Amino acid sequence: PFLSPLSRDTTQHLCETVIDTMRITHSVKLLLFFFLISLLLISVSAGESKCECLHEEDEGNKAGARKYKIAAIPSVLVAGVIGVLFPLLGNFFPSLRPETNFFFVTKAFAAGVILATGFMHVLPEGYEKLTSPCLKGEAWKFPFTGFIAMVAAILTLSVDSFATSYFHRLHNKTSKKIGEGEEQIGGGGGGDELGLHVHAHGHAHGIVSVDSGESEVQLHRTRVVAQVLEVGIIVHSVVIGISLGASQSPHTAKALFAALMFHQCFEGLGLGGCIAQGKFNCMSITIMSIFFSVTTPIGIAVGMGIASSYNESSQTALIVQGVLNAASAGILIYMSLVDFLAADFMHPKMQSNTGLRIMAHISLLIGAGIMSLLAKWA
Repeated sequence: PFLSPLSRDTTQHLCETVIDTMRITHSVKLLLFFFLISLLLISVSAGESKCECLHEEDEGNKAGARKYKIAAIPSVLVAGVIGVLFPLLGNFFPSLRPETNFFFVTKAFAAGVILATGFMHVLPEGYEKLTSPCLKGEAWKFPFTGFIAMVAAILTLSVDSFATSYFHRLHNKTSKKIGEGEEQIGGGGGGDELGLHVHAHGHAHGIVSVDSGESEVQLHRTRVVAQVLEVGIIVHSVVIGISLGASQSPHTAKALFAALMFHQCFEGLGLGGCIAQGKFNCMSITIMSIFFSVTTPIGIAVGMGIASSYNESSQTALIVQGVLNAASAGILIYMSLVDFLAADFMHPKMQSNTGLRIMAHISLLIGAGIMSLLAKWA
């Protein structure tokens, strides 16, 4: 309690730095865990006997399919980098900063993309896998896809809620300790002038902490949202990347190649906007951008490696892909509706600007429409 204001500020800054470093490490471990577990679970299905009821012509032009798959690795990587980095250019271009109208419109487009991805791409794929006639038994008549998506959405809500509550308590505890320290300094008998100065400083600090505290908690919540969103996208990217890599049909590989480029670019746009609002440090931005950009290309490479033994219609493959797709759909749908659309469309800036509101709705419909159209091919 007898530290000078400068010492307290330095100590607080060091504590915040340590906390940020621990949070980055935790995020990296979380992303690595979901990425590796997805690869492991899908790869387990390689080598199983193929279900004859879904037997397809596998003896296609493998050389032609391989050509598209090799070309897809750098192309999808570049598309993902462009998408995720575009919203992050606000540091260099003021018109792209999170507080601008253009950013609101762009984020509405990205939210439409993510919403359509969940409803039109991922959820139907989960239903197709978990309702396959290759899955024998009465248990598979239960609608597991909707159930898993619902549970994933509830768990996402829980993470969102508990993380926000934790940061509220952490901020209130920090503010209380600082206030008590200043009161003890003010009552230490250092003279009326010193006491008056500290008392005034304490009131000023309290006023600032009320306003800045709420924004700080919101900032932490935005960071949690970005990390959870990336987990959902990574799970889906692993599945679709392996599907392309394991495909033996040139026609299927060509369609997936074209669709994946737009898919990665638009999904990156949504994730990049969320990262930009989170105001992450340079290291966190780099790690999250790299994870998003390389996940699908790595999935394609893994799919190519196990293409000769991977049976996508085996029971294990159907169950694993169905569960992962259903969970990813629940996460993406929740994030797009609650953390993107509801938060932005109810924002005071959006509510007070009719023109901005109209443009955001149009942008939302365009984003959702384009991704719905891409469901025709992928």
